[in-house]
Amino acid sequence: MLTPLLLGSCLTAKHVNYFQPAGDGIASYPDTLDFEDYAIRPGDKLYIRVYTTNEETYKVLNGLVSGSSSLNYMSNTNSNSNGNSDLYTYRVDTAGCIRYPMIDTVKVVGMTTREAKYALEERLKSVINPVSVIVMISQRQFSVIGGANTGRYFMKKEKVTIYEALAMAGNAQEYADRSKVRIIRTLPTGQTIVKKFDLRSADIVNSEFYYVQPDDIIYIQMLNEQIFAMNSFAAVISTVAATLGFGVFIYSFVNTYLVQPFKK
Repeated sequence: MLTPLLLGSCLTAKHVNYFQPAGDGIASYPDTLDFEDYAIRPGDKLYIRVYTTNEETYKVLNGLVSGSSSLNYMSNTNSNSNGNSDLYTYRVDTAGCIRYPMIDTVKVVGMTTREAKYALEERLKSVINPVSVIVMISQRQFSVIGGANTGRYFMKKEKVTIYEALAMAGNAQEYADRSKVRIIRTLPTGQTIVKKFDLRSADIVNSEFYYVQPDDIIYIQMLNEQIFAMNSFAAVISTVAATLGFGVFIYSFVNTYLVQPFKK
């Protein structure tokens, strides 16, 4: 009786392989790939670096940090690598503004980093010229929970795909249900949405699910059959043989110690 159940719980290539064509249980998604630049929100930390020919102004605005340490911080490799790195970032307040030396407040909420760069350059030109500004979102992260290495991971570049995100989390576990992956995302309006998709589908590459956004939570649930799941033919044979052997033992025990003495 257990044999059909065990055979039906075998883990096949269809369960785990990526980039499978749509159909036969693999979801299909329309070609809707449209990457949107992240819009700055209240609470974000902005790394801002200003370049100018005025050496004294350059030192004041950039905190006397060397270019190499700044670039290391910009890469978001580790927020704790520099104990005073927060001194060179500017938090967006609840009004959507940052306070910057020499020009006071600048409203950046809803802007992309490129738009914020131009806004800062325009304001700074009134006090220093020429000037060039670099703006980056500091400590951009996403989270992974469920059937992978649970944790928060830094986004080391602006565009991170769902496959890169899983690679950073050590890939989905063997018995993870790749057909029901969910992304929990908070929109700029404050609304939280949940997107569910089939990670095995090749259509993901051109779909709305392809890119991860900062503060996304990726949830990977486990297969319902994981208690009985087997991932090789040898495991199937071994389990079936053990089941039959146990059945023979029970039959022999009952026949020897219960049935035969009763007949006598």
